[in-house]
Order: sequence, then structure tokens, then C-alpha cells
Amino acid sequence: MIHINRRLQLVSQYIQGPKLADIGSDHAYLPIYALQHNIVNTAIAGEIIEGPFRASIKNVESYGLSELVDVRKGDGLSILASDEKVNTITICGMGGPLIGQILESGKHALQSNPRLVLQSNIQTAALRQTLQNLNYSIVDELIFFEKKFIYEIVVAEVLDKQRQLSPHEIKFGPILMRNKNEAFRSKWTKELSTLNEISSKLDEVKHRERLIALNKEIDSIKEVLFT
Repeated sequence: MIHINRRLQLVSQYIQGPKLADIGSDHAYLPIYALQHNIVNTAIAGEIIEGPFRASIKNVESYGLSELVDVRKGDGLSILASDEKVNTITICGMGGPLIGQILESGKHALQSNPRLVLQSNIQTAALRQTLQNLNYSIVDELIFFEKKFIYEIVVAEVLDKQRQLSPHEIKFGPILMRNKNEAFRSKWTKELSTLNEISSKLDEVKHRERLIALNKEIDSIKEVLFT
């Protein structure tokens, strides 16, 4: 059995089968794990860079899964045909803007409304905005620590009726801001400290507009953290 880190284990809990497409597959670890744990029946592992692409093929072969994992080389969702049916698409280990860009560029692959399980390292707000633009609704979220780093998982589906997110929900996460676990509070407390430090160094006259914007952001974080 393959061993994967906690981050990918948490991602795997949101995968729905029978067919998975893992984009930027990082040596095909997640598809192999999902197959070995009977989460899916078949999988596609996509890689754009030659080295990881070859490593994915080698890993899949070493676990005897070549007939079940189709390793493809290509950019983002371009590896999927517009009429190809997959149940879940995972994109992990990237920044929110990049994941959003991959989704926007690969809209053709979303026509069958697959579940999206997206693990971002930074700037998840940009990802939430993209999901809203694509008529996807956030159905679950998780923020967590791994080795002192903070990661977020966003799970999205196309529902019969999409609820529009408020600016606060885009920024903080509609589900995360209701739960406010330790990782959530740590992330935004640190961000608040950074913004306060920047604000204290700006001249009230020379940087008036910048200070107004900063103070607005500071107030929004305080409102979420302390209410």
C-alpha cells in the first residue's frame, strides 16, 4: 500500500467515485491511494512536466495499476475531453489563483458537472470567486495545519440553485468562517498582525488612500475573528 501525507489523506475523504481525474498529480500518489482504498474504480493522473509525468507512470506500474490509472501529459484540464465523464476532479498543492486559472481555462471539462476537490496553499479567495463565476457552489471546506503550514480544501458542486457568496464569504470561506477552528484563527490573527504593522508605518497624509483600504481590511478581519 502506498503511504501519502496527511494533506492528501484529507483530500481523499472528499473524493466521490467511480472515476477520478487528478490534475498536477504529483507522481500519481493520490490516484493510487484512492484506488487502493476503494474510493474510486479508475483514475486519470495529469502532469504537464516531463519528470513528474514519467515518475507517475513508473509509480502506477510499480503498484500494478497501469490498467486502472491513465497517466496523461498535458496542461491542466486540457487532458480531458469535453464529453469525458469523471465524477471528481482534484487539484492540489497550488495557489488559489492558479487553480482558478486552470478551472477557467478548462471549462470544457466541467460540462458533466464533476465534484471539485481543491487544495490551495495561498489566496483561496481568488479560487472561491472563480467557483462562483463558474456556477459552482461550495459544499464543504477545511482549513488545517501540516508541519506548521496552513492549507485549505474547498469542495464544490453544481447545485440546482446557487447561493451567491458575500464579499466576507469569498474572503474567509462561507463554511470556515462559521467554524473558526484553530488553524483559521491562527491564519487570520497572523494576517491581522501583519496589516497592523504595515498600517503603523504609513504616513496618514501621504498614504491616505492606502490606509483607508488597510483599515477596511483590518476591520473585516476583526469582525470575523471577534464576533
